[in-house]
This record gives sequence, structure tokens and C-alpha cells, in this order.
Amino acid sequence: MPGRRLPPLGALRAFEAAARLQSFKRAAEELSVTPTAISHQIRALEEQIGVRLFERQTRRVALTAAAERLYPVLRKGFDAFAEAIAELAVRSQRRALTLSATLSFTAKWLVPRVASFRQACPDLDLRLHASDDPVDLHAGVADAAIRYGRGPYPGLIAERLIENRFAPVCSPRLALTQPGDLRGQALLHSEWRHPTLDTPSWRAWCERAGLDGIDVEAGLRFTDESHAIQSAIAGHGVALLSLALIADDLAAGTLVQPFGPVLEGYPHWFVYREGELSDEVAALRDWLRVQAELTGAG
Repeated sequence: MPGRRLPPLGALRAFEAAARLQSFKRAAEELSVTPTAISHQIRALEEQIGVRLFERQTRRVALTAAAERLYPVLRKGFDAFAEAIAELAVRSQRRALTLSATLSFTAKWLVPRVASFRQACPDLDLRLHASDDPVDLHAGVADAAIRYGRGPYPGLIAERLIENRFAPVCSPRLALTQPGDLRGQALLHSEWRHPTLDTPSWRAWCERAGLDGIDVEAGLRFTDESHAIQSAIAGHGVALLSLALIADDLAAGTLVQPFGPVLEGYPHWFVYREGELSDEVAALRDWLRVQAELTGAG
């Protein structure tokens, strides 16, 4: 495609302003030049395109038929320029931050709620960094993170966000009503990366429930907790899960908690670098607190 052969932009701007305002003087004021400069620009434009654009009259100018055809095209073009430039300026002023969390927490708790974040913080862009490996916030991988554990976290401020309670959950299709119904059911296990003596497990739950005769090591095992959740929803067995993490599934009825007891787990913490509570991080923290309270987990 051959290159465009267009008159100088300054001449086109002078013509558009003069045509819109129907005055060389007012066009000169708008463009911060002299009326003589506007006149010279338009005369040069007329010579280049070979047509007369204005009829000079006392204290005003009138558009010729050629100018009547050219003016709407230029007006739309300059309006489009102005709109695009304004949009770019707004985008350059947008703020952004990155929140890191585990794969399952991101998929089951954060992603379903991001629409409300956009409503609460329309000028802030949120990036979710999903990883089961704790990120180094001091290395700048993320601005803040959500971590499950006892704490504390050296070099970081940790604010309690979500209380975790673990209980057996399953599809309502299994029609379980009492702990003894676990006999004959497949147990679904989420494998913890760094288990401790306090880690919720089927062994600990059966001891709390006083239930014997169950092989607590048998069943299906998942390295990703969200896969255990999906397996439970599909009716493949009974999973021991954080009630906060599956709050949406419980509310929708795709999962039920048929019986207790309930095991206490560690909290989920909102963590960020010491001395770096920016306005963006504070806005994110406040939004997360609201969401935790709405799910009854705060």
C-alpha cells in the first residue's frame, strides 16, 4: 500500500478549527497562534489541494461546498484522536497490584469474587498470582499474599483474614446423615505440602469423632485441593475440607456438611512487606476483609 499523501497536520488543524468556529480569529485563539498564521495555513492548504475552502466575509468566513465536504471528515478524525489520547492518558494513570495465593484458594475463593473487586476499586487493576510455593514478597513477585499457617512471617506484616474449620463434606446425592455412614465410602485426601501434627486429617477427625473401623489411609489422593473438591462434588467420596474455602459450594447445595465434629485449622493471613502498606494494598486488604465477613469466615 502506498504511503498516505496528506497536507501538514497544522494546516488541517487550522482548517478544522476555523470551519467549526467560522472565524479565523477565534480559531487563532483556540490554537494559541495569530489570525495571520491561521490565514497562511489555510491558504497553503487551499493551494495544495487545489480548491477554495472559505469565502472571506466581513467579521466571519463561510465554508465553500468543498469545505462542507471536508470538514465533517476532519472533525470526526480529530474527535477520534482526542478520545484515543484521553483513553491512553487514563490507562497510564491506572494503578495495579499483584496478589499471590495458593492454586486452590485462588480458584475457589478469589476468582468467584473478582467482579466485586472491580466494582469496589474501579481504578485499580488486580493480578492474581497462583502458586503453591510461597513467593518472596521482598523480591517484588507480588505486592501481597494470602498464606495459610500458624505464623508469624519474618519481615512481613500478617493480618488475620479467614478462620478455617475443617469438616467432612460430600455431594448431597450420597445421603449421609451420621459419622458411621463413612464406612463403605471412599475418603478423599488433599495432600499437604508441609504437614504438621496439627494438620487436619482423616485420622485426626476419626479420633475426634470416636469412630473406628475405618482405614484412614485408603481412598483417593489429590495434590491439588481444588481437585479433591471437584471429586467430592461429583459424588466420588467424602472429603475433609475447609468450610471457608467451599462456602460457595455449600451455599449452592453442590456440597453438604452431613455431620460433625469440626476440626480447627490455622487461619489464612493477609501478608505484606513491613512498612509498605500503600493505598493500593490497603484497598485490597479492606476488600478482602469485607468478602471474608460476607462468607462468615472473617
